[in-house]
Amino acid sequence: MDFNGFKQIVIEKCAQLGIEEYELYYQSAASTSVSAFQHEINQFTGATEGGVCLRCIVDGKMGYASTEALTAQQAERIVEKAAENATVLESEEQVFLCEGGQTYIPLEEKKGAMPTTEEMINKVLATQEKLYAADPAVIDGCQTQGVAESCEIAIYNSKGLDLHSKTDLTGLVVVAVVTDGQEMANDYQIKLAQFDAIDADKLAAEAVRSAIAKLGGEVAPTGQYPVVFSPEAMSDLLQTYASVFSSRAAQKGLSKLAGKEGEKIASDAVTLVDDPFHPDAPMPRNFDAEGSPTYKKNLIENGVFKTLLYNLKTAAVDGRKTTGNASKAGYAGAVGISPFTLYLAAGELTEEQLLQKAGNGVYINSLGGLHAGANAVSGDFSLQSAGFMIENGRRTTAVKSFTVAGNFYELLQNITAVASNLELPGMAHFGSPSVLVEGLSIAGK
Repeated sequence: MDFNGFKQIVIEKCAQLGIEEYELYYQSAASTSVSAFQHEINQFTGATEGGVCLRCIVDGKMGYASTEALTAQQAERIVEKAAENATVLESEEQVFLCEGGQTYIPLEEKKGAMPTTEEMINKVLATQEKLYAADPAVIDGCQTQGVAESCEIAIYNSKGLDLHSKTDLTGLVVVAVVTDGQEMANDYQIKLAQFDAIDADKLAAEAVRSAIAKLGGEVAPTGQYPVVFSPEAMSDLLQTYASVFSSRAAQKGLSKLAGKEGEKIASDAVTLVDDPFHPDAPMPRNFDAEGSPTYKKNLIENGVFKTLLYNLKTAAVDGRKTTGNASKAGYAGAVGISPFTLYLAAGELTEEQLLQKAGNGVYINSLGGLHAGANAVSGDFSLQSAGFMIENGRRTTAVKSFTVAGNFYELLQNITAVASNLELPGMAHFGSPSVLVEGLSIAGK
């Protein structure tokens, strides 16, 4: 049975039980992954998963039930189970369903068919060989992975909402392993794009170059320095502290941004954007997990804090409108809050000009221990790092095995310049250009 047939039975069952307010959330994802190790395919996986979640309001309380099986029997059972679950809830919180009839920004259609399994295997093997051919320093251990995923979401509710979205994602991941005869190093690169349009030569060369740059190096000297974070490193920091922009976290006392709208919380150089329609977004959406319209918004604008991220429930608590940032971790997940594509807006300087502005300091392109060494509530962090020394405005000696320490809220205030090289690295929903931060503590030798 398809979703539309399942939906019709649910509608009839809700009417039979006198349930007037309800929502069906459907999600289906089909994914393929092909991996190569050394010179051959070593892993192939294909999966299709998904299901339906029903939320219904009974006597002012929201009941949930979900199923993977789209059958007539399960359509009736899911209504009975959700209604039953609502009756046993003790929570007195307000509950909401999205109103229909709203305006949604059209999504730009991405042209191009999903790759076949044969096309993926051929591209992965060819890219793997390009890794080995890129430099004599490359050794066994290199890996290449091709990924393709198609995700379909539909939301229907009793308030006139009837939405559907289908998005595709394809990409290549390459891991280069190199040696200088004394030590080994590795690095990876990820490119999300139409599969046949990915420049495998460029991707392999970038991974090998970045891995070779890690060879050698010393422990950075202890001190307080201007620090330039690479796009990858700053994106990792944004991802680690993204929860501080959640209205739910603020309402629970887990973010220092509660009640700060309109206040200056960062330097003039900082504009932080959440954009569901960024051209490099892994999976753009024009509606959130509740069906509210999504839109591009500045969380911070020239250093001034503009808004937290809201869903319907948290917006009602603060007397605000939802920002269209409701999220679900799968079809059966509870409604939460998350950004779509969160990034620091690009500045006007090149990275070279940013290094010149730094003068003498440290360039960080790798951060480790982000889960253990960063506290999202206080903002404090102490993270294992690697990168390069900056001397007379240029990257010089590779450095590693040092710790950078600071506070995320203070870091936002101490960003003195932002480069123009905005990137959305990896498959995450976070991006940044290179940024220059004054006065961070480095603990090394």
